[in-house]
Amino acid sequence: MLFEVAGSTARPAATHSLTEMGLHERAHLQEWVLDQPQVLGDDVLIVTSEFDRWSGHDGTRTRDRLDVLGLDAAGRLVVAELKRDDSGGDVHLQAITYAALVSRFTLETLAEAHAQYRTRRGDPMTTSEAADRIAEHVGGELDPDVLRRPRLVLIAGSFPRQVTHTAVWLSEMGVDISLVSVTVWRVDNRLVAGFTKVYPTAEVEEFTLAPARAEARVATEKAAERNRAANAVRRLVEAELLSNGEALTLQPTHGTTAQTRAAIADWVAEDPARGRATWRNDPVSPLVWAADGQPWRPTTLAKHILLEAAGVDAAVRGPAWWVTSAGADLAELADGGSGRKDWSYLHRLLDAVPAGRWTTYGDLAQLVGTAAQPLGNHVMKCPECTNAYRVLASTGRPSPGFNWSDPGFTKSVEEVLAEEGVRFTNGAADPAQRLRADDLRRLAGAV
Repeated sequence: MLFEVAGSTARPAATHSLTEMGLHERAHLQEWVLDQPQVLGDDVLIVTSEFDRWSGHDGTRTRDRLDVLGLDAAGRLVVAELKRDDSGGDVHLQAITYAALVSRFTLETLAEAHAQYRTRRGDPMTTSEAADRIAEHVGGELDPDVLRRPRLVLIAGSFPRQVTHTAVWLSEMGVDISLVSVTVWRVDNRLVAGFTKVYPTAEVEEFTLAPARAEARVATEKAAERNRAANAVRRLVEAELLSNGEALTLQPTHGTTAQTRAAIADWVAEDPARGRATWRNDPVSPLVWAADGQPWRPTTLAKHILLEAAGVDAAVRGPAWWVTSAGADLAELADGGSGRKDWSYLHRLLDAVPAGRWTTYGDLAQLVGTAAQPLGNHVMKCPECTNAYRVLASTGRPSPGFNWSDPGFTKSVEEVLAEEGVRFTNGAADPAQRLRADDLRRLAGAV
């Protein structure tokens, strides 16, 4: 209830139906939900509204219109059916119908719908951008098993007993359904709207909905697995632990058995390219599979390989399947420490490079235990990296991306190095003045 208070006096504010206040389902109630999606639950992304692009197997379009479709952070669809006053006796049947229809949606379907929704509302977005937005929202990849069990949210001014009784029974059967009442008050000539979950209450959720809670746990566990995979990729990219083009080898582990591993080995033997990929520093699809040359998410590719090779559709942790030339899988690399590389040894090596000498990103990377590109990326933006200008490409030329930390400093790298005694021929530093990995190791040991 909402009260108007004056000092020690409180009286209930007068409630009104949306119809009484001249408010409409689509123009008002629906817009409130789109603007404040927390009405549908925590961390809900609005995928689309007024979706009506259904068609039968014969291509015939239907007139059914889904009010609001959301997606929560666990990768579960949220079907919302709205009624501005009394819900009527069949609102739950409508919601169940829509849930059945959207349960077969894929990432591509959702991305297309989301792109059209955002564009329609004045925020143009391509299907590819929409797919990335969805992947970012759920922290990785969508799980078809989770998508197949949408959550239902019915919002109305009131619900008849038959709807409430049906909602209770559906919940006991494991369907996640909520009834939310919407009420409008007029206070000081302003309208105030309130949304209240009338079913299930906290007590009901805690003590009577065991099937639904079990289903929620499954969804949460699957979401956690996806999040671990997505976070592994994100940490690897942010820490620049791998360079673009770095070779990776398939080594199936997580989610496999001896039998499925043998099936995968036989399948890869038919085409060795199936067991190879290269890395690219992209937080969404960082693997380029040698078998098709296309970018993949690690878990999506691992699940694809498992299904193609062994006919098994199971949850796997994709980053654990791909191994670097040093023998570490992507999950191990990402889980090491804070997920960021310790560059302190690099800083010691740079301190040891004397005037009149130069080295390369590759020489430093060999000692630090990384690749030249991520090391170079670090050096370019590292305020602790002294003598960074003494690090050149393997050709003996400065990196095109090098910039002085002082934007007012106008001398070129070649000019500064020449002043220190480095000789240049046709723009390249003298190879005789280069410090190689063994030279750097000795110098750093003496620092």
